[in-house]
Amino acid sequence: MASVLAENVSVDFPLYHGNARSLKKTALAVAGRRLGQDAQHRVVVRALREVSFALRPGDRLGLIGSNGAGKTTLLRTLAGIYEPVGGRVVIEGSMNVLLDPNLGMNPDLTGRENIMLRAQYNGLDAARIRRLEVDVQEFAELGDFLDLPLRIYSSGMVVRLGFALATAIRPQVLLMDEWFLAGDANFLDKASARLEQMVRDAEILVLSSHKHDTLATWCTRLLWLEQGRIRDDGPPAAVLERYLGRPLDLPEPSPVRERA
Repeated sequence: MASVLAENVSVDFPLYHGNARSLKKTALAVAGRRLGQDAQHRVVVRALREVSFALRPGDRLGLIGSNGAGKTTLLRTLAGIYEPVGGRVVIEGSMNVLLDPNLGMNPDLTGRENIMLRAQYNGLDAARIRRLEVDVQEFAELGDFLDLPLRIYSSGMVVRLGFALATAIRPQVLLMDEWFLAGDANFLDKASARLEQMVRDAEILVLSSHKHDTLATWCTRLLWLEQGRIRDDGPPAAVLERYLGRPLDLPEPSPVRERA
């Protein structure tokens, strides 16, 4: 049975150099009172502080908050990309992470070779590799470009291949950041339907979004993050109304809340 546990999770980002990027981070951190010092006496940005929650099958958790609140940092920590400096993350079950359409793709390889790379990473056997290849080929509709290097693809073609690859393997736990897709209207319609099916199939969803209607429709629970801490936790309607400071007209419940 799938489960997600975040227990007193804290994440720091050291500021190593005084270059323009670090100075910008420092200025933002000072404004938010999020600077600190680690055990090596380095100046750090306190990206997350003592974040705790537990999820079981059927839970759909939405993350809200202003830019820099810690939403994407929390997703990346759950995914194992960032290591907590305090607390722990325990995830049971297969997991897929939808953060960036280009994640894990090699521009020097062909589209087909990137499919094989993803299949090997997921430990698929020969039969499942063939099914993955057929599925991605049919969905992405790249034709002969599938056997050409990604570096010559248009940005829209890269997104189509990346989206097809990322959504072809259905996990028990789905971690998802907002997606901005390129492509014609027909592809966007296909992508939306495929993504909703993936959400239905997942036992647990964690979604970061600024789109309040999406959070209200897809999620059963919201965490409001502010300066790396949980400010509010509860049903979507109640948390969104407190976050926005006004009553909220919610859409009708969507079938994506229920597993097919």
